[in-house]
Amino acid sequence: MTESTKTGRRFGRGERADRADAAFDRPVIERYSSPKTKHTDDNASIVFSAALFVVVFLLVGAIGFALTGGIDIWIVCIAVVLAVLAIFTIRIAPQWERVVILRFGNYQRTAGPGLYYTIPFIDHIALHADQRIMLTGFGAEETLTADLVPINVDAAVFWNVWDPKKACLEVEDYYDSVAMAAQTALRDAIGRKNVADVAMRRVQLDDELKRAIEEKTSTWGVSILFVEIRDIVIPKELQESMSAEARAERERDARVVLAEVEQDIAAMLHEAADIYRDDEIAFRLRSMHLLNEGIKEAGSTMVVPSAYVDGFTEEAAREGARTR
Repeated sequence: MTESTKTGRRFGRGERADRADAAFDRPVIERYSSPKTKHTDDNASIVFSAALFVVVFLLVGAIGFALTGGIDIWIVCIAVVLAVLAIFTIRIAPQWERVVILRFGNYQRTAGPGLYYTIPFIDHIALHADQRIMLTGFGAEETLTADLVPINVDAAVFWNVWDPKKACLEVEDYYDSVAMAAQTALRDAIGRKNVADVAMRRVQLDDELKRAIEEKTSTWGVSILFVEIRDIVIPKELQESMSAEARAERERDARVVLAEVEQDIAAMLHEAADIYRDDEIAFRLRSMHLLNEGIKEAGSTMVVPSAYVDGFTEEAAREGARTR
């Protein structure tokens, strides 16, 4: 149960970034939830209403002065009342904002951007929906994977409101609902995977989370653009085990590759031996080639007797045999 649910407190838009850490189980976690800061353009409607109040007040005062020739308390009261009615009637909405208007409690229309009009005391503004891309950070602490390993995961979801009417009428607070749906989907996804899958297949996990979150939020008028896993923290002792396992797998792969290479070399040598056994000239040429390579590397010289020298050697041998 979140902090806001326990106390029943309702938060304004300016407090959403401050309450992000208290909204989840984790007491301290880095969050980047929108809206993070208050933009100066958000005060444009207040400035417009103040300027409209002054203009109507002065205009009514001028008309009263022209009709009565003076200013009394009744003219001032009438000017104030009409100015207040004017700022409750004529309003503006920024380009990125849509306003959901209820009349007598029933949905009447969605207004904006720009000027729009409401009937005081009859029309009620139920929601100012920001249609810019929102960022919500969420996480899962000490969540068990399918192989019962506790891990901490931080993620971020980018989303926007595409249907302000549904965002107003279908869900009480779509900001908190998106965050809670994202956190629940993250815990469910982690619980169905092994720790190795979570650590090594982030892209697949991102896509799975996007589909799971969008399945819940589509009925709220919220579209999930994409989800990104920011950080995965695995227990230190498990990191050492996984590192040792990875090293063992790499060594095994290296040994397998070496054995395959040795097998290929043996097959080629066997084929070469068959060729050299059947062809003596090829064997001699190969021997001479190997001898030549050895001489070049050693930088030495080899003397090879020619056939002419062999002839002299054979004749000398025959002469010696006669003399004996």
